[in-house]
Amino acid sequence: MSRSGSHSHRVRWWCLIAAVVAVWVQQVEGVWPLPQQLHQSADRDCLSPQRFSFTYGRDSAAQTGCSVLDAAFKRYFSIIFPDFTTRSGLLIVKTRGCDGYPDEDSDESYTLSVSEGQAVLRSVSVWGALRGLESLSQLVYQDDYGTYFINKTEIVDFPRFAFRGLLLDTSRHYLPLHAILKTLVSFNFNLFQLAAKATFLIFTFHPFTHIYTQSDVMRVIEHARMRGIRVVPEFDSPGHTQSWGKGQPGLLTPCYKGSVPSGSFGPVDPTVDTTYKFMESLLKEVKFVFPDSYVHLGGDEVSFACWQSNPNVRKFMEKMGFGKDFTKLESFYMESIMNMTAALNKTSIVWQDVFDYHERIPQDTVLEIWKGEKYQTELSRMTQAGHRVLLSAPWYINHISYGQDWRNSYAVQPQNFSGTDEQKKLVIGGEVAMWGEYVDATNLSPRLWPRACAAAERLWSNEEKTLNADLAFPRLKEFRCELLRYWKYVCNYSL
Repeated sequence: MSRSGSHSHRVRWWCLIAAVVAVWVQQVEGVWPLPQQLHQSADRDCLSPQRFSFTYGRDSAAQTGCSVLDAAFKRYFSIIFPDFTTRSGLLIVKTRGCDGYPDEDSDESYTLSVSEGQAVLRSVSVWGALRGLESLSQLVYQDDYGTYFINKTEIVDFPRFAFRGLLLDTSRHYLPLHAILKTLVSFNFNLFQLAAKATFLIFTFHPFTHIYTQSDVMRVIEHARMRGIRVVPEFDSPGHTQSWGKGQPGLLTPCYKGSVPSGSFGPVDPTVDTTYKFMESLLKEVKFVFPDSYVHLGGDEVSFACWQSNPNVRKFMEKMGFGKDFTKLESFYMESIMNMTAALNKTSIVWQDVFDYHERIPQDTVLEIWKGEKYQTELSRMTQAGHRVLLSAPWYINHISYGQDWRNSYAVQPQNFSGTDEQKKLVIGGEVAMWGEYVDATNLSPRLWPRACAAAERLWSNEEKTLNADLAFPRLKEFRCELLRYWKYVCNYSL
């Protein structure tokens, strides 16, 4: 029996015919990412798709009508048995715990016990139940005669890090909505689920075909919610904002050549009140559209050349006592919008540049490391200052190389830096970055998968059990086949 307040989900099956006994014992290579504890035996049961059913336990707080799990039952039936369809209907009724969104405190733990003709999945939350259903789906296999089997299995599982993210760059190359939705489906399949961060543009090159409407964004968020995925938006400023200026005159800094404007524009102009009125309006809209408590404010790679050329900016610098230190001007801007974000009860994420410029950062701000050369030193400095940190630097997988470059991602040890145990607890996870300079909808999936799976396992699983890439390779090879089967399901059924 599950403990009070937990969710119990039972799977019962019966074989209609006796299975042909093979001369060797077959079983799956293992689950990806590897659960914290996984014990399997040679004992196995055969499964009949015609008699297979998901049911809620009597003591489950979630029952029929839980939208997240009812949909998951249908989805995973089709994944486990791709040649069959479930006949059960989907009844949507508001049920406790089923209508909210996953957040930074979500409990994703679960236990799964498979033996004697049934599987019992127990979890504290619906999000943990989703993780357990994913593991269950990977335990089922077919023999050469098409009979489905599952081995006796015991799993105790929970994520090592709460934040396991994937950044989708929708700005450099526009990603159609269907490409984002397909990526979320794959994201869920990897237990890589807790934070999909997209750089949503406000203004894009074509005002009719290359934009995301509020309804588009809400569709992405709901698609993610049903799979236990958080959607964290990034609106990077004051740099990386050239497209914003096309739709918001006066937002960007006019660059000068000598004493006259050159006709080009630089970063957001941090010296005028209209900039802050615009940013306040934008952040209020972000709060309305995006339910997650996090919002990424960027703050990286700001070129100071245009600011230096502009006489009005130089006058503002003199008035504020900044001298010729343009990092102080960026700090002034970033501190202002971080305070706006805090006033809206949102938690800011910023790139490491903001910390490196010694800005006055609210203590609850999350810092993200993207510079790859000395990220261990940066981890030590940031956590010593008491900030929570995300690691992204070693997982820029938009960079590709010949051969099994997933091994580089797999070898990363996020807490391997000089610091106390308390400092290491401040590393809340990491993020795979898929920047879009050379990536669009045509090559997004093959560049992401299965390469991103390496970081997914590093962020979910016990590090001591998963340091050997050679041992991991057979599981990854099998998991790639699972992904291909999964994408067949995605193509055959509605996203």
